[in-house]
Formats: sequence, structure tokens, C-alpha cells
Amino acid sequence: MTDEYDDIIDLPHHVSQRHAPMPLEARAAQFAPFAALTGHNNAIEETARQAAKDNE
Repeated sequence: MTDEYDDIIDLPHHVSQRHAPMPLEARAAQFAPFAALTGHNNAIEETARQAAKDNE
């Protein structure tokens, strides 16, 4: 049985002759606006604040 991508699976990774590779910092910044856990840090800080208050 032949898989659909057998003809391309072993090809070398394409490297553009026209564009320089994007720096890792810029690649990471592409995903910065996406926050799957929006408000998570605030919830952790509030829980820590409450725990500290209860331990006084």
C-alpha cells in the first residue's frame, strides 16, 4: 500500500532564495496575540493574594 505523500516525504526542506529566514523572536511574536488562557495569570495572582491574606 502506497501512502499519499510517499513521493515528497524524503525531499529536502525548502529554503527560499528570495527571503531571509525569519528570526525566532519574530516567529514567536506571530502567536503572541493568541492567549488560550486569557485571564489565567490574573486568577493565579488573585488566588495567591487570597492565600497570603488567609495566612496572616
